Amino acid sequence: MEIKFPNIPLYQGWGAPLRVESDLRDLELIHGQVPEDLNGTLYRCGPDRQYPPMHGDDIFIDGEGMAHMFRFTNGHVDYRSRWVRSERFLLQEQARRSLFGRYRNRYTNDPSVAGRNQGTANTNAIWHGRKLLILKEDSLPVEVHPDTLETIGPWDYQGAVKAVSLSAHPKVDLHRNELLTYSYQATGDGSTDIVFYIMDAEGKVTQELWFNMPYPGMVHDFAVTDTHVIFPFWPVITDMTVVRNGGPYYQWHPDKECHFAIFPRRGKAEDIRWFRGPAASAGHMMNAFNEGARLHLDVCLYQGNCFEFFPSYDGSPYRPCPPQLTRLSFDLDQNRTDYASRILLPTPSEMPRIDERYIGKTYRYGYMLCRSPDAAAAGTIGLSAIGCIDHETGALTTWSPGPDSGVQEPIFVPRQIGAAEGDGYLLVLVNRMPENRSDLAVLDARSIADGPVALLKLSLRVRSTFHGMWVPGQALQTGIYNV
Repeated sequence: MEIKFPNIPLYQGWGAPLRVESDLRDLELIHGQVPEDLNGTLYRCGPDRQYPPMHGDDIFIDGEGMAHMFRFTNGHVDYRSRWVRSERFLLQEQARRSLFGRYRNRYTNDPSVAGRNQGTANTNAIWHGRKLLILKEDSLPVEVHPDTLETIGPWDYQGAVKAVSLSAHPKVDLHRNELLTYSYQATGDGSTDIVFYIMDAEGKVTQELWFNMPYPGMVHDFAVTDTHVIFPFWPVITDMTVVRNGGPYYQWHPDKECHFAIFPRRGKAEDIRWFRGPAASAGHMMNAFNEGARLHLDVCLYQGNCFEFFPSYDGSPYRPCPPQLTRLSFDLDQNRTDYASRILLPTPSEMPRIDERYIGKTYRYGYMLCRSPDAAAAGTIGLSAIGCIDHETGALTTWSPGPDSGVQEPIFVPRQIGAAEGDGYLLVLVNRMPENRSDLAVLDARSIADGPVALLKLSLRVRSTFHGMWVPGQALQTGIYNV
């Protein structure tokens, strides 16, 4: 069979499938100096197409998982990438063609893989419980080796996780060395079941809470505070009749409300408080925290459908709406179901991150992809700058990598154990479009506008990744995060 990818924009230029595993020892330093106190590993994950899609079309969040690592050792930086050899990958490798159809729609798969695991392991990489796990929300994690990235296999916490999948957006509480995670549509496609788990430092399940969503929606991300858990339910909904007929797995329902379930970290189903509001959507949360009886959720909110590739159920056309960092506030002392909403940053922004030591806590700094100040100039790429918002002053500071270049999600690294909030570095993959290759930038998080303190050159392209995590060297050895 001829291997030929469709001539569609998704597979052109920077988005062209790479399909290559790489090793680069000692990345070339082209500017500055790598801080010698940076010792550890940056893990990333993203999709890459193993074979051309079965149906000639595609969406950018699909494709087999490619894991990436940048290991920092006393000023040296090495890079490695490896396919995540999921069941889907291995089946297609043997067949030498794609066997899985449209995104998450098992009814469009080749009959030979009926009942097989179609998870792509392409969204996030986390280190917890002495395991490096590659995540995709439609399936269970896949464990890979933290030094070689070789695939070890699926991980269900020794059978303790009964859900069919786990989120790609867990939260690691670095102070308690706990993992907080969940599964939505947890008993199968189109179900309204959701389950919340807490795992201790050794990866043992210590908390499990099941409840039902208001509709079988998408719950890509959630948030936690020191005391509570916040689950957002946006009206991006699975209709199994549509799915069985070969349609999209999700559809936008602007006539339905958003719902939020809030409960104590170690609460029970009867402790859940429900809030609701007008239709909106979001992919990613920046953080959440307590202020007395009020809980604040900072989210990159779209006043409409954030997924162009998941159409409206009624056939109405897609209407673009920029993501804006917005604070939703829920008052647990009041007997009401509505919530307050306030835009924190009108500048479009996405892929938010923070100093991870402040997950669930009052915090000052947030980092994200944002619109460059000169975005109106011809040829400027969308969210092509790194931004830092100071929640105390409201000020936004940005860094842009230059014309015709893009950036990927920033990852914060503390300068040292016990450093003040924001005292550290941002690690940022830079897309050098004209050269079809990547750089790795190291920014001083306190002064990102000054540009990189170190810029490292890759001779190849790190095709856009979604999410990842910095793991200090000591945490790789001990499994324990010291903050």
